[in-house]
Amino acid sequence: MFRMQKGARIESLVAPQHLLRSLHSTMISPTAKEIFIQGITKDGRTFRPSDWAERLAGVMCSFRPGGAYPGSHLSYSPWCIPTTINGVKCVVVNRALRDAEPMAWDFCVNFARDNDLQVAEACLVPDAPIPPKKA
Repeated sequence: MFRMQKGARIESLVAPQHLLRSLHSTMISPTAKEIFIQGITKDGRTFRPSDWAERLAGVMCSFRPGGAYPGSHLSYSPWCIPTTINGVKCVVVNRALRDAEPMAWDFCVNFARDNDLQVAEACLVPDAPIPPKKA
């Protein structure tokens, strides 16, 4: 299971293809906590260059809680993280980026749209409570 925050998990990342195709032409759901920009074009080709996710996340490294600080360019922003899910390169963009820096959010969304990349929405839900151990 891919973990984003302690105590939360991705409930769903898979969406029907017709929803993925229409996501860019409609507004992203207001309930989506994160979007996953996938390294697959709408026609199913792998997006190149192979380090695109790291490059995009690197551009966003200054946008973080509390703003940029000396050395912040050496780590990814917690709001824009490159990862691989099921063998597909992705960038996970948190809705907090939109709240803090709308232009940075738009840059990520437009990057996906301009490069015809598939995008999926995710909503984090807490893990079920662990039942107490029986004595």
